[in-house]
Amino acid sequence: MGTSGRKTVRDLRRGNRAMLLRALYFGGPASRNELSAQTGLSAATVSTMTGDLLADNVIVEAGQVDSDGGRPRVLLKVNPAYGYAVGVDVGETQVKVELFDLEMNVRARAHYAVRSAKHDPELVARHILTGVDAVIAEGEVPAGQVLGVGVGVPGIVEPGPEGLVRAKTFGWEAVPLGALLRAGTSLPLVLDNGAKTMGQAELWFGSGRGTRDAIILLVGSGVGGTIVTDGRIYRGAGMAAGEVGHLKVVAGGRACRCGARGCLEAYLGAEAMLERAGVEADSADEEAALARLLEEGSPVIGESVEILGVGLSSLVHLFNPERIVIGGWAGLMLGGRLLDGIRAATAANTQAQPFQPDSVVLGRLGPDAVALGAATLVIEPFFGDAALPSPVSTIA
Repeated sequence: MGTSGRKTVRDLRRGNRAMLLRALYFGGPASRNELSAQTGLSAATVSTMTGDLLADNVIVEAGQVDSDGGRPRVLLKVNPAYGYAVGVDVGETQVKVELFDLEMNVRARAHYAVRSAKHDPELVARHILTGVDAVIAEGEVPAGQVLGVGVGVPGIVEPGPEGLVRAKTFGWEAVPLGALLRAGTSLPLVLDNGAKTMGQAELWFGSGRGTRDAIILLVGSGVGGTIVTDGRIYRGAGMAAGEVGHLKVVAGGRACRCGARGCLEAYLGAEAMLERAGVEADSADEEAALARLLEEGSPVIGESVEILGVGLSSLVHLFNPERIVIGGWAGLMLGGRLLDGIRAATAANTQAQPFQPDSVVLGRLGPDAVALGAATLVIEPFFGDAALPSPVSTIA
């Protein structure tokens, strides 16, 4: 009789440890009694495992609370200084590198401008590596406590040791970004699409938290997205699911940066909105230029809201999400002023039964969401068996 499906004692301990860490990390400080109730583990198991975690400095005491008629209960939490993660956002105009502790507080930042329309891969890799060294030094963190480097980048990231990136907007076709970075650092590396790292950040800490089925939209210079089904990021057969910017919203419409016509990104991305309004702006000036369009009440903005409603309607009919989160700097700018209009435009194009207008919300994490989400990619192994799905490309 085979035993390959049976769990060993070591497997059970690892799973129990992961459950406790997840409960403390996502639920905040808790007493041993509360941990037992939340995880279903026995009081004895919780006592033993928290004792081990305290001895290893993985968790620490976080004060006390009174109990009914007994001794005060000691609260426990994950030790924020146990480890650190570097998150990288490779964007249209800059490479942003940030160092986070385990409470996801930013300990140090470094920014490097990228102004070329076709981002040179070697230059991007140098910016990332320089930034990693800079934030670790500024944060005064021992290199041995850095869990790794997560990188969010536009385009499709293929699994494998090379970390191949296909990003048409950058002019990248199978660029081995992972290999370029591995040549300059010994830290663990994880690469993923930037819209998906933002999506994971919103799923863990932001407006997507607590949802099982969600669409998380990133609107910046272009448009990307994350599809969450049954609590997991859906990637598709070729790891390209979530490219919602290339949904067709106008047959034979405007040319998109991807080379096709009529894409959502050809109308809704900040670059496209400015072009449609006849505004010439360098990529570094897009934010200020879009803000002026909003202030002026440009007709292009109203048209963009209607087109966004059409795109979101298609996603509602395809996936029936319980929540749609709009993020990215341009998405937050647009939604911050016109969320009611976006909800109305979506509702006008959607069957009433599967859609509730108030399910469309804004992201909570602001412009750092991509880097924050990238940092979570290297924190996932910290939770062992209870982690969320693994990222697409790991270059150990």
